Amino acid sequence: MTDPSRQSDALLTEHFQYTPLSLIDDIINAVNTIIYNAIEALETGLLQIPPRSLGFARDKNSSTLSAQDTDGGYPEAETEIESGVHQLETLLESSVDKRFDLFEIWTLRNILTIPDDLAPWMRLGHCEDLQFPLPPSAPTPESILLLRRKVQETRKLNLALNSAYTRNAALIIQLKSLIDPSHQSSNPSSLAFLTSSANPAVQTLNLSFAPPVKDSRPLTKNAQFATSELPALWKLVAELRPKMQKLRGGSGDKVDWESKREERRAYIESGVRRVVGKGTSGGEEVGGEKRGRGEVEALEDVVRDLGGDSMEE
Repeated sequence: MTDPSRQSDALLTEHFQYTPLSLIDDIINAVNTIIYNAIEALETGLLQIPPRSLGFARDKNSSTLSAQDTDGGYPEAETEIESGVHQLETLLESSVDKRFDLFEIWTLRNILTIPDDLAPWMRLGHCEDLQFPLPPSAPTPESILLLRRKVQETRKLNLALNSAYTRNAALIIQLKSLIDPSHQSSNPSSLAFLTSSANPAVQTLNLSFAPPVKDSRPLTKNAQFATSELPALWKLVAELRPKMQKLRGGSGDKVDWESKREERRAYIESGVRRVVGKGTSGGEEVGGEKRGRGEVEALEDVVRDLGGDSMEE
């Protein structure tokens, strides 16, 4: 069961927007501030009054003058004043603490309080539309926090979807403008020059990006075209058949590959002798400047790769 005093404090705090104890503490602090200011002003005033006017006797044995003794010869006046002011301050603080402790108790019991039998039936102004006790279907703080998180995540998802939709719509417009120039918007795409008829490259390559014209009978036309081309194909086949048979049968002039190979070997050999030194070729003497052994061996390797070692023969 709820403590009646705690329930009363909760109602007063909700109504005043501060706790009852904070109000009493502010009052006590204000009284203490007034006491400290009064004690400070009293001390300042006593130090400014001549010590002789306050009843202090002059010290006849003192040969020095104090800086605060305007009449001189009163060394104990300042010490006595400070001690008396401190005692007065302690007395006032003790009296204030004692009296205001009683003031606090009396105020909490008689002013800042609500009767125990009345507290359960009190309803503040901002609680007029609330029903107590709360129904089972009433939202709890945990359920409200969960709903807030769901709303935040839904907003994030909505923003992401809208952004993706905008990007996709712009991409679709650009692609349509590339395929079909008639779909270009008032702000043409940056790639629209690729399909523009004014582009020299498009004219040179003979490219056309015009939308295809729909034909209701494309299959019929294609079949007619294929049929019309059949006679030309038969004619070409008839011309190629004799040529294929001629190639398969081996008829015709045969190429004498052996004689061609001998002519090539003789030509290479004459060139080698001309480079290497003097010699005879076909009954004629040929010659040239001397070559090193390495160059001769390299030339022999070339001749050997081309068909045989003619130098050794």
